[in-house]
Amino acid sequence: MNEQIKHYQDKLDFQWDSADLFEALEMGTHIVVVDTRKEFAYQEEHIPGAISFPHRFMNEQSTQALDRGPVYVCYCDGIGCNGSTRGSLKMTKLGFNVRELMGGLDWWKRDGYATEGKKATSGEFVSCAC
Repeated sequence: MNEQIKHYQDKLDFQWDSADLFEALEMGTHIVVVDTRKEFAYQEEHIPGAISFPHRFMNEQSTQALDRGPVYVCYCDGIGCNGSTRGSLKMTKLGFNVRELMGGLDWWKRDGYATEGKKATSGEFVSCAC
């Protein structure tokens, strides 16, 4: 496989967009959505069903009790934040099956999906098996 094809295949293998995540949740795929931002940001607004697990606290000890079976989808604020990349890298190094959500919470909302938290938005697409 040439370098360019590998590059694009890797992107599809390791990154999901909002529609990919929403569809997987709707289908009942075994997924854990991980908000890698600080706890206060999660409390303000997050993807429905997501857990708060700031990337700064991810290590062997803090992930010990987590199930290695599901796909973990990490996200942060959006394109100007690297928390999802840091979290994805840490969890991958710890043996988890990880995808990074492209565009984070920002693109999730732009694509019309609902959020939860103090500043929850109803979104155009609210039916989700999460």
